[in-house]
Amino acid sequence: MDIEANIKRYREELGSEITLVAISKTKPGSDIMIAYNAGQRIFGENKIQELSDKWEALPKDIEWHMVGHVQRNKVKYMAPFVQLVHAVDSLKLLKEINKEARKNDRIINCLLQIKIAREETKFGLELEEAKEILSSDAVLKFKNVKLIGLMGMATYTDDTEQVKAEFLKLKTAFDDLKKDNKEFTTLSMGMSGDYQIAVECGSNMVRIGSSIFGER
Repeated sequence: MDIEANIKRYREELGSEITLVAISKTKPGSDIMIAYNAGQRIFGENKIQELSDKWEALPKDIEWHMVGHVQRNKVKYMAPFVQLVHAVDSLKLLKEINKEARKNDRIINCLLQIKIAREETKFGLELEEAKEILSSDAVLKFKNVKLIGLMGMATYTDDTEQVKAEFLKLKTAFDDLKKDNKEFTTLSMGMSGDYQIAVECGSNMVRIGSSIFGER
């Protein structure tokens, strides 16, 4: 896998309007450094322990994103440095992130994960639950988290029409919620296999791993 060439290709293809998150989970620091030296600064991990280890070992100007499901008891390990948490799927988790961010005198950006896939295994909120969180008194009092948008994962299928419909559903939800949430700027959808459809449907942040670093 030519990591450097892949990074350059994606950055050219996506342009400046779409943020590329290079998903480096299970990959060694040496692979991340190849991408880093090719100009990539935003990396995503799905396990907090691995994320924390890499943060300690690698250059400090890397922007780390947590893209996986987050267990509340592990939030404290990433709170000192994580830049964006993609998969917030409960008010309890948001409360924990706010608490740990406050201890570190930081504001942590978060995305609400919306369930758009038909698969049972995918985490996420129903749209109504997301609306309830956004309008809740608790969230209005949180000073150390900032909700800046939505994230979603489409069904893993070859049916591109289904994937497109799911992404359009998320884009519609994003546009709808943005009216009352002025800080909504980020729509994170699209991975190695479906990012082109996601971009077509309005994504401005894609999470690409295997197409950059090779299969795990």
